[in-house]
Amino acid sequence: MQETTTPRTNSCDFAGIRPAMADLPYPPIRAKEKNTVYASLLSIDYCGSVSEFSAIAQYINNENRLSCQHCSLAKTILGIAMAEMMHLQKLGELIHLLGGNVDFAAKQPNGRMRLWTPEYLTLPEQIGKMIVADIEAEQSAINQYRMHMKMIRDTDVNAVLARIIKDEEYHLLLLHSLKDAAF
Repeated sequence: MQETTTPRTNSCDFAGIRPAMADLPYPPIRAKEKNTVYASLLSIDYCGSVSEFSAIAQYINNENRLSCQHCSLAKTILGIAMAEMMHLQKLGELIHLLGGNVDFAAKQPNGRMRLWTPEYLTLPEQIGKMIVADIEAEQSAINQYRMHMKMIRDTDVNAVLARIIKDEEYHLLLLHSLKDAAF
């Protein structure tokens, strides 16, 4: 006798999800002049171990794993991922304006390039640990952006980084509220 199965579906409707970001405009994307040193710093923010690309991959993975059983949590995570996508796009524009290449290779201070790898991700199975990993990644990103702002002497570039930090701080607030609800 052949067993019949009902197809599994995801009942989580993601229509209308918007990026989770601070309600503030972004400054214009511009640079005072070409500066490949600054472009290299931003390439680390773009696709290094602590980067927008890593954040997007981690959040989308988490959202996919949560969507069938924890829809509201998955929707929040997707909104955060969408904001990180916007950050990635803005960093890519800045890197280009500064004379760098957007090629998924983070340019290290020693001149070496390191291609992005999924080894950068932290993907625990338990929801609470997943959220804690996301909180740690957001805090690391904020710290890295602040460090890069101290190294970059371009007020236009730093204005964009400061605005991105506002979103990352908002993500921390969202994630902490999710963590409190998950435990």
